[in-house]
Amino acid sequence: MDYSKTAAGVLKGVGGEENITSLVHCATRLRFVLKDEGKADAASIKAVPGVVTVAQAGGQYQVVIGNEVPEVYAEIGKISKFGGSGGSSSPAQDAPKGNLFNRFIAMISAIFTPALWALAGTGLLKAFLAAAVTFGWIDTTTSTYVVLNALSDAFINFLPLALAITAARYFKASEFTSLAIAGALLYPSITALVGAPDLTFFGIPFTMVNYVSSVIPIIIVVWLQSHAERFLYAKLPAAVRRFVTPMIVVLIAVPLVFVVIGPISAIISGWVGSGIGWVFETVPWLGGAVMGGLWQVFVIFGLHWGLVPLFQLELQNNGQLFLVAPVFAAVLAQAAAVAGVWLRARNKNLKSLAAPATLSGFLAGITEPAIYGVNLPLKRPFAFGIVGGAIGGAIISLGGVFSTAFVVPSGLAIPALLGNGNMVFLALGLGAAIIVPFLLTVIVGFKEPAEDAVAPAESTDLEVFSPVDGTVVPLSETPDAAFADGSLGQGVAIIPRSGALYAPFDATVVAAFPTGHAIGLRHADGAEVLIHIGIDTVKLAGEHFSLKVTSGQQVSKGDLLVEFDLEAIAAAGYDLTTPVIVTNADLYPAVGSPASGPIAHGEPLFFAVAVEQVVAAK
Repeated sequence: MDYSKTAAGVLKGVGGEENITSLVHCATRLRFVLKDEGKADAASIKAVPGVVTVAQAGGQYQVVIGNEVPEVYAEIGKISKFGGSGGSSSPAQDAPKGNLFNRFIAMISAIFTPALWALAGTGLLKAFLAAAVTFGWIDTTTSTYVVLNALSDAFINFLPLALAITAARYFKASEFTSLAIAGALLYPSITALVGAPDLTFFGIPFTMVNYVSSVIPIIIVVWLQSHAERFLYAKLPAAVRRFVTPMIVVLIAVPLVFVVIGPISAIISGWVGSGIGWVFETVPWLGGAVMGGLWQVFVIFGLHWGLVPLFQLELQNNGQLFLVAPVFAAVLAQAAAVAGVWLRARNKNLKSLAAPATLSGFLAGITEPAIYGVNLPLKRPFAFGIVGGAIGGAIISLGGVFSTAFVVPSGLAIPALLGNGNMVFLALGLGAAIIVPFLLTVIVGFKEPAEDAVAPAESTDLEVFSPVDGTVVPLSETPDAAFADGSLGQGVAIIPRSGALYAPFDATVVAAFPTGHAIGLRHADGAEVLIHIGIDTVKLAGEHFSLKVTSGQQVSKGDLLVEFDLEAIAAAGYDLTTPVIVTNADLYPAVGSPASGPIAHGEPLFFAVAVEQVVAAK
């Protein structure tokens, strides 16, 4: 996958940066909140290389990418104010107000997503460590065990600190003030008061509850903090509000948690944990069948995020995760169904989709490529996966199987279940979850799409017009070896005589460098052209350049792209020779009929020669 192309295509498809309110990503999806979903073009997004499908759920416009979604998210951050290296850019107050349920799902997604992989990764370490203890491979009395246990257990123990940051970002509160509040909840002397009798705060009695690994209290108090900060900033004098505001907020918020929020949330958490425990003790097969059968349906509609806090509440209150165990069956069942498609299908395109989706599902538990790319379009394999997941989940839960760590269900995470419950039922449940949908898919089959009988469209030569007034010189005369030897692409160079750069053809702006020194354009036929104003001018950091377009924007031939100050750039010691090159040599390996000498913008510059024409000539 070319992450930059995928990012640019998705950004354009959702209506451009100006149509985005917020963006987060989870394990496999870019989750947009759009100002107007009517401006998004689902068909064009689905056609972008690397995109599996598009879904609208939970008040979000979701673009399913798969395992490589963090890389695409990072590329979006390079060409827009959204995305980046984190997992969240979601200001709550700017989001559309939708119904309460959709807003709740969006909030949970935004708050938990950035911490998910660290939570899952350390949980997997804990699962492996538990398995090592079960099989006698490591002694719990050794310092090695102490170190491994600490590095696998620390993140979930101090989870309120992580949620303080993500909740502060979502609610637009001060992150460091949120950390101060969370730190007080986990302070050693405070933790030591858990269960102590006759506690008071200025005469007000309260019960200290355990905030280690807690979820609800920190989210509630950060939400209150965000409102308190806005109120205090509006009322306090500018000279003191920056340090008085956090002082007042912490002074009020922490005791409020101890006296009110914490005890109430502990009661609610206890009810939830007891309710889950009751279901899996009284009718375990039913709980297992529902989770195993419907989990992937929840995923399709984005509703599974509503269950993530329940996982943590169950683990916090019971020390066990009965809810997660049958989800292993759901994940492996869809992976087995797509494996059946891989085995049975004759369609080469279908096989090429099914193969990596099978490995991704079994090993990493990432099933979106399998569901959206194969099983759901074929219908029957998806239904067989639901059946297998329900049967396997029911058997697993009948055996009282549970996890002792928060993990992403997958083949690699199975050690989290070992030694917890009846292992015979676990083996039978996982076996049923894999065998049933696999055999149903292979034996009963599915309606296979016919091979595409239409030959792929051939690229055609593209006429590129001059983007600037100036004098055309051979590319080999460019005073930069990377351009001069053609390693970056074939084309020509222009020594400009005016400070305006225009679009050389109808195109999509795929790279608008913030410094304004270079522009990347893509024609509808696939040709990609880079125009680099001057040599090493990136070092000017945007000085003397005025960028007129943004990445993802559609431009027509002759539209103004950049204005630049010729004299100032030359005075700063930079060569203004401007290479105009075709960068995707796999489709356009040569240029033809290059112009020479004086030229005005809009006049023919050269033809980008398609690979088919080069082959035909040979």
